[in-house]
Amino acid sequence: MRLALLLFASLSLSAADQPSGRSFLMLGGLTQIVDASGKATWKYPAATRDGYVLPSGNLLLTLSKNKAYPGGAVVEVTRDQKVVWEYKGTQSEVNTGVLLENGNILLTEAGDKPRLLEVARDGSIKVELPLGCQTKNHHMQSRMARKLPDGHYLVPQEKTVREYDGSGKVVWERKSPESDQDNRSFCCLRNAAGHTLISLTVGNHIIEVDQAGKIVWELRDGDLPGVPVNRTTALSWLPDGNIVFSNYAARSPSPKLVEITRDKKIVWTYADATKEGVHEFQLLDDAGKPLAGVLR
Repeated sequence: MRLALLLFASLSLSAADQPSGRSFLMLGGLTQIVDASGKATWKYPAATRDGYVLPSGNLLLTLSKNKAYPGGAVVEVTRDQKVVWEYKGTQSEVNTGVLLENGNILLTEAGDKPRLLEVARDGSIKVELPLGCQTKNHHMQSRMARKLPDGHYLVPQEKTVREYDGSGKVVWERKSPESDQDNRSFCCLRNAAGHTLISLTVGNHIIEVDQAGKIVWELRDGDLPGVPVNRTTALSWLPDGNIVFSNYAARSPSPKLVEITRDKKIVWTYADATKEGVHEFQLLDDAGKPLAGVLR
């Protein structure tokens, strides 16, 4: 049964099963924790690109470049906003920050020498892999990199998702569909069945591909009645097969976060009156802890 869930069979939820709201960490122009009623319960005064609520209750935040961090940064902060760990970006941007099981911080740097790093808590670099991409437009080089259980790295880069092994060799890649060749890969998630879920921002398109790269499921603008798909960025894949995605360009009354079932039924949406888009997010439970079993 658990395997079947991981394969993400189609589900239909009754009204009683549908959540009235979800709590989440919002990353972007606004960095805040939002409770299930839609109220902001915690805020951080900086724009972010990635982020996590850690088991300790602290937050790991990937900061957009600013006056204090001209190359971007990854910081761990307490709830009273005290910085207890930091990595200062050495190039143009830092676009990923993930606490790994080995205690290292996974991050990516954009710049003249785009690279993926694992940085230990003492600041030493444990892994450094060059990322093969163009260097003229640093901002477009890479987005939400993630480490896979086998030690490989899944990296969305420009119009392609690439899987790198521990030596930096590309062992798998999936280019944007031909109809989306002006598109950009933003987020990519790999499930236990080996399928990869990819958000393609400019084309308002989400695809799921199998190990051979064949599209086995997709979502486009117009598939959800009354809910636009508008510059999809972040993704979360729930254990029951539901998918939550962010509409980066959405503004009120259009929802910025949308949860759907496998058969594209809307379960939950979030909208607010602010002018900021949701760049990334992390779903939380009622206690404010990371929601268990979610891929993101």
